[in-house]
Amino acid sequence: MNKLFSSAVGETFVLLVAVLFLVLLPVPGNAAPEAACKTLTVSGNPEYPPLLWRDDEYPGYLIGAVPALLKEITEPLGVSVEVRDIGSWARVQRMARQGDLDMVAGAFITSERIGYMDYLLPPITHLPTAVWVPKGREFVYRHWPDLAGKRGSTLINNSFGQNFDRYAEQNLRIEGVRSIEQSFQMAMVDRVDYVLYEVLQGEVKLESLGIADQFVPLSTPVSREGLFFTFSKASPCNSFELRERIAERLYELVNSGRVDELVRQFKAIYTGASREHAFAPGA
Repeated sequence: MNKLFSSAVGETFVLLVAVLFLVLLPVPGNAAPEAACKTLTVSGNPEYPPLLWRDDEYPGYLIGAVPALLKEITEPLGVSVEVRDIGSWARVQRMARQGDLDMVAGAFITSERIGYMDYLLPPITHLPTAVWVPKGREFVYRHWPDLAGKRGSTLINNSFGQNFDRYAEQNLRIEGVRSIEQSFQMAMVDRVDYVLYEVLQGEVKLESLGIADQFVPLSTPVSREGLFFTFSKASPCNSFELRERIAERLYELVNSGRVDELVRQFKAIYTGASREHAFAPGA
């Protein structure tokens, strides 16, 4: 095991221990009673199909496998959720920090985010991130230093795990943009050499754009991170009791394979193989 990978594994373990500690830690006594929080305001990355995306049929809301899963978790608890489209992923994170959102529907772990969000265990799923390149312009990629000297692109404020983020900030040229379509377009016209994006999301996004045959993911992922539900630490609805009840339902659904079922269902919806939506957001 090389030193870079060993260090990454060690730091990831420390972060997971921190998350476990924080998720079990009661919030301060000034938090509002759980009974007063019957509706949670939630948002997430709107560029994340089939897990989350904005849809013209439901303006102002996000749909996808993750909102559907969250609804299945909270409905039996007598709590409703509104998974709103409030803009870019960068804005979602900023509003979570300020307490203008109760929950974020899907975030990777970073030490910065742990400072303003409580993570719920277990993770919703684990997502590998790929180096996507135009066909015919593949290059040898085995580990992070192979990206040095090349130009990359991804969404503004996107994280691919704290260890990679730190390495990228210090060593790589990666341009942040507001939509992942822009990143792929930049790669097609040779403005960048590669696009960083999760494997699942890249597959469905490229298929929906009709350019799936023009890009390939390089075989070695840059990271494989757990995706979590989080509560804003500043949310008045963030109570130990509610977090525990949601985590219990989440555990049941993850272990039953329900997440995989929802991913398949919403992948078909996003790519046009099916137009039947599982639920109306905000209902």
